[in-house]
Amino acid sequence: MADKYTPRLRQHYDEVIVKKLVEQFGYKNPMEVPKLDKIVLNMGIGEATADPKLVPVAVAELEKIAGQKAVVTKARKAIATFKIRENLAIGAKVTLRKTRMYEFLDRLITIALPRVRDFRGVSPKGFDGRGNYTLGLKDQLLFPEIDYMKVDKARGMNISVVTTAKTDEESRKLLQLLGMPFRTS
Repeated sequence: MADKYTPRLRQHYDEVIVKKLVEQFGYKNPMEVPKLDKIVLNMGIGEATADPKLVPVAVAELEKIAGQKAVVTKARKAIATFKIRENLAIGAKVTLRKTRMYEFLDRLITIALPRVRDFRGVSPKGFDGRGNYTLGLKDQLLFPEIDYMKVDKARGMNISVVTTAKTDEESRKLLQLLGMPFRTS
């Protein structure tokens, strides 16, 4: 039986980050140390109200980026102003956990974010007060898995990093130690 694969970001967390967090925040129990819980990728497909053929294309792109099957999200209720009917496909989402979560975060930090034009860091204002962080990307072309020639339209997405941290300060420190490039000014 082969060795179990451990992502390099998870290994870095176990060997270095846990010690730094315990040192800074003075946790008594090792289970108190904040860790990543899940990462949720969410892509809204607003133009799908006019052209329903866009949904499978967006879902396929999200699946390539995440490396696992995406779920089509549907409207819960009808909104006439936006021409949305109940149960109309209006988005796609993927929830990453464990190994895929660490691999995705590693690719996001080391490959995708540096490809943003005039990148100065991600906004430090994306915390929700409970230790979770959300950032938005304007297009999917930042990820090398997406073929530039096959993309018909740039679609943005939200990436929510859910942690077990109790406060934003703990979560911010965890993400900084993982390598998230926060904007300083």
